[in-house]
Amino acid sequence: MRVLIIGSGGREHALCWSLSGSSLVTGLYCAPGNGGIADIATCLAIDPMDFPAVLAAVREHEIEFVVVGPEAPLSKGIVDFLEGKGVPTFGPTQAAAQLESSKAFAKDFCDRYNIPTAAWQACQSIEQAREAIARFGSPVVVKADGLAAGKGVTVAESEAEAVAAAQALFGGAMGSAGRTVVVEEFLTGEEASFFAICDGETALPLAGAQDHKRVGDRDTGPNTGGMGAYSPAPILTPGIQSAVMERIVRPVISGMAAEGRPFKGILYCGLMLDGDVPRLIEFNTRFGDPEAQVILARLMSDLMPALVAARDGALRNMDLRWYPETALCVVMAAKGYPGRYRSGEPIRNLADVERMDDVLVFHAGTAIARDRQLVSSGGRVLGITALGANIREAQARAYEAVDRVDWPGGFCRRDIGWRAVQRTRPPRR
Repeated sequence: MRVLIIGSGGREHALCWSLSGSSLVTGLYCAPGNGGIADIATCLAIDPMDFPAVLAAVREHEIEFVVVGPEAPLSKGIVDFLEGKGVPTFGPTQAAAQLESSKAFAKDFCDRYNIPTAAWQACQSIEQAREAIARFGSPVVVKADGLAAGKGVTVAESEAEAVAAAQALFGGAMGSAGRTVVVEEFLTGEEASFFAICDGETALPLAGAQDHKRVGDRDTGPNTGGMGAYSPAPILTPGIQSAVMERIVRPVISGMAAEGRPFKGILYCGLMLDGDVPRLIEFNTRFGDPEAQVILARLMSDLMPALVAARDGALRNMDLRWYPETALCVVMAAKGYPGRYRSGEPIRNLADVERMDDVLVFHAGTAIARDRQLVSSGGRVLGITALGANIREAQARAYEAVDRVDWPGGFCRRDIGWRAVQRTRPPRR
């Protein structure tokens, strides 16, 4: 089967890496790909938002199956477009992807199907936002309704900070994503990521993970697209995972089907955990980045049959097997991220890193310069991923690999996995 992956980030590199080992895949393409993906797939210089160009590439390269990685083309209906042209495609339709593309829709959906989440209000003006902020008190959460690449959320410690965040969104800080602003009750607890692969009727749980959204150590600084992750997450106990499936995932699948927008693809549930009741923070309708890197690094089963079964509505008899090891990913980002940063800076010594045992280097924002030198081309640039017998071993191996990368223009958090390490700290004698 000739397969095309849509996207250019670390998630897409992880997908390409996983599918490159499938016995079903006879040809692997990625549009547009990046400097690392080019080593394992044929990269096509195509804008994922140019649907006719994607279709032309599908025809030219005789692609038999398309896997969509990022949220932007999903939200604009790339699955509807390609399926309408007879191209089998993995991912949700535009109507189903609204669970991610509109936070107001997602919250209203949760209310309709009794999915536990924070109290909220959708605001169309700064006056409405001020009223909602005052009613919820501080701390309070202010979100852009639309897609904002993980940067449209402010956890405000004061009413003034929350109002300023709402004013920035209404003022165009996140473009059209901020035309509607969602103000939410602040939830206490610990965040975790739960994924399921869905075929419109059946949902198959994937491995859980824990992400690190804040840019600085110990979860300080602004939110980012993700500075690291690990899997499994000890906080996602079997009991919690069962509760997530029963109280969140299955109601989503049945509710979306009942509303005529059956959900096929990857459902991500961003969770707040406090006791035995998981509450939903947000949905994504695709693999997370960098969670995909750690989840796919642990997947023992061939991913390709599961993707095909999900698209075909045939997951009912599917099962997946996982390696017991812990996987941990440290994101190396360009200095200045998530604000302004420089691109085009040389990155050296990756060959040495890639020779390390149980270490994978996933490229998120790299390109090949004219002199064939690998250079940075984005904010989040590399996902250094390591496997270990436990969280401590995976963490130590990942940071050993990070320290071998020769990239003066990069930085990373130095505490990825800290919550899991705390949980496994040996007792004092």
